[in-house]
Amino acid sequence: MQESLVRLIDFFGFAWWVKVKTDSPRCTYYFGPFLSRQEAESEKPGYLEDLQLEGAQGIAVLIKRCKPTKLTVYDDLAESPTKSLEVSVL
Repeated sequence: MQESLVRLIDFFGFAWWVKVKTDSPRCTYYFGPFLSRQEAESEKPGYLEDLQLEGAQGIAVLIKRCKPTKLTVYDDLAESPTKSLEVSVL
């Protein structure tokens, strides 16, 4: 029942998410969705610990209501896991 409620509030953009930005690698991560700010707050330490163990540096955290379209956003093309480059020919 709770999972259905979380999906519903997420659909309308009212779910809580943990947004984590890192300087190295230059990424933005979204963790969630959560029913309440308190639930997101209680899960936050685990996400931060995982990123620190992976070597992430310059970590900034924000808990907010949003509806992310991607859970991981790479800020630098050079750090993208696919490292692809799109070329247009005119």
